[in-house]
Amino acid sequence: MKIGIVCYPTYGGSGVVATELGKALAKVGHQVHFITYTQPPRLDFFNENIYYHEVSISSYPLFQYLPYESALASKIVNVVINEKLDLLHVHYAIPHASAAYLAKQILKTKGVHTPFITTLHGTDITLVGKDPSFEPVVTFSINESDGVTAVSESLRNDTYDEFEILSKIEVIPNFIDLERFKKQPKDHFKIAICPNGEKLLMHTSNFRKVKRIEDLVKVFHLVNQQIPSKLLLVGDGPERTSIEMLCRELGIQNDVRFLGKLDVIEEVLSLADLFLLTSEKESFGLAALEAMACEVPVISSNAGGIPEVNVNGVTGFVSNVGDVEDMAKNALYILSDEVILAEFKTNALNRAKEFDIENILPMYEKYYEQITAKSWKFPQVMEL
Repeated sequence: MKIGIVCYPTYGGSGVVATELGKALAKVGHQVHFITYTQPPRLDFFNENIYYHEVSISSYPLFQYLPYESALASKIVNVVINEKLDLLHVHYAIPHASAAYLAKQILKTKGVHTPFITTLHGTDITLVGKDPSFEPVVTFSINESDGVTAVSESLRNDTYDEFEILSKIEVIPNFIDLERFKKQPKDHFKIAICPNGEKLLMHTSNFRKVKRIEDLVKVFHLVNQQIPSKLLLVGDGPERTSIEMLCRELGIQNDVRFLGKLDVIEEVLSLADLFLLTSEKESFGLAALEAMACEVPVISSNAGGIPEVNVNGVTGFVSNVGDVEDMAKNALYILSDEVILAEFKTNALNRAKEFDIENILPMYEKYYEQITAKSWKFPQVMEL
């Protein structure tokens, strides 16, 4: 099958999922064409089935804001016609779904019918999509998609609650590449960070307010008072300065390290004893899944789809958003006993195996087949 993938070329969230999905599809023989404004960070071309098409935008001085959606729709039309794509899969509703719809209508005038699937990832629904300036377009684009998927039951429910959706939304969860994300022998690095045998806690994100990083710092502070520990914060973003100030106020600045953005996150995860995820909104919790694949239990909030990944009392613990004391109590329970810690680590890995890309990829392939078969069975007739 020839598949076009439209995504944001970002380091996190939907961009990573879309890129990894495309690479997996190419690996099993599908021809995959990425369409976006710059090459996705995780995209490589060591596969003959992967292609990249850059969306260029006119810098005509009339435009105060560059018309990316129109440029994207035009590029989609060009790629579909020249590469004879069977299917278009757009990730993140804004503006990809509406651009795909526009492209589909243009293609129809040329006698070409290419169905498109929209995958909802989270903030395109729970945050940006609810903005009154976007909501009508988001609702229309989802309803006009030939297929719609969401990465968790929670996100599907949120979509039905917040929008007047007439389409059936299929849940296909995010996934993990267990060939990449697995515990690695990096004990010598851990000794450098924890020279006196301290426990190592960790968090990765884009440091936005929605991640509530101040909560996890307070959790760490409570844990550190009982069990000597260190905290690694991987990533960067607008909240970093305020978090650094909080660490100094709590007197834990020497026990907290900011590592910035890292590409080899799995190597650092291999050092951790516990992963903290305290978000107030989280459509799935991919960062938690990556930690679990590296045998790291998770202390998390109960936001969004996190409980669908982190099983309370099995792979870690789930607390109400903002309940710092409960999170700290649960963290101490796991870290206080090496036997219990080992059991949680084993459970975390076993749970992560359920989300192995080898298990999730066939779900996407089956859905692709359903949508393309339905499309050919009920083709749209051109008006003369």
